[in-house]
Amino acid sequence: MHISEKGLVLIKRYEGLRLKAYQCSAGRWTIGYGHTHNIRAGDVITQQQAEAFLREDIAQVMALLNTQIKVPLTQNQCDALCSLVFNIGATAFAASTLLKKLNFGDYSGAAAEFIKWNKATVNDKKIPLLGLIKRRQVEKALFELA
Repeated sequence: MHISEKGLVLIKRYEGLRLKAYQCSAGRWTIGYGHTHNIRAGDVITQQQAEAFLREDIAQVMALLNTQIKVPLTQNQCDALCSLVFNIGATAFAASTLLKKLNFGDYSGAAAEFIKWNKATVNDKKIPLLGLIKRRQVEKALFELA
């Protein structure tokens, strides 16, 4: 499986591009298109570096999906899952009910799980965020297009 151009556009749209490091809603230092590895306050990158970080991050997500998912996927399902995992992280996805349902072949049940990932930790509390609610709705709809 590989992410399509549609999947890349989706991730870029929801992550946004920031060339200067900032703290995301969860308090993590972030740069580029949601890149969080080894980022510190004051870091600045170019558009080209942001694209390179995105390719690296997507490669890690796709490697996880290719090893964890045991059922066939359509391109739309792959793109939706890539966007989700890019956002929630490998550890959360690997332990998720969504993955369990998907690997049992319950595509409908897996789709229903997307909307449950609409919260971020803010001040040690899980709260729903409008941006995550919208993103999960779009990912779920894409997944269901099959």
